[in-house]
Amino acid sequence: QVQLVESGGGLVQAGGSLRLSCTASGSTRSINAMGWYRQAPGKQRELVASISSGGITNYADSVKGRFTISRENALYTVYLQMNSLKPEDTAVYYCNADRGLWITRNGYWGQGTQVTVSS
Repeated sequence: QVQLVESGGGLVQAGGSLRLSCTASGSTRSINAMGWYRQAPGKQRELVASISSGGITNYADSVKGRFTISRENALYTVYLQMNSLKPEDTAVYYCNADRGLWITRNGYWGQGTQVTVSS
């Protein structure tokens, strides 16, 4: 079993920045991909960004050029640097870890951290 603990959410004005962190513990040897989903009120959970253990990244079109995902493999930690935040980025952000090259809904989940962007 893998446990994921997120931190770094909060309230920020539009145009501002936040950095999310997520650290995995437990059966971490099974992890390849790590990344983030988000879910806004009344909407489905959607992929934000994913990064493999080799550093291959994938982003949702809505965040390309504004968000950067990175990781420290030795620490089993993934980061999401979010710049130029918009009110539509407001959501609960969930860390995810998976055995495959990309994160999927079948992976492990964190408890979520709230990001609120005010206009």
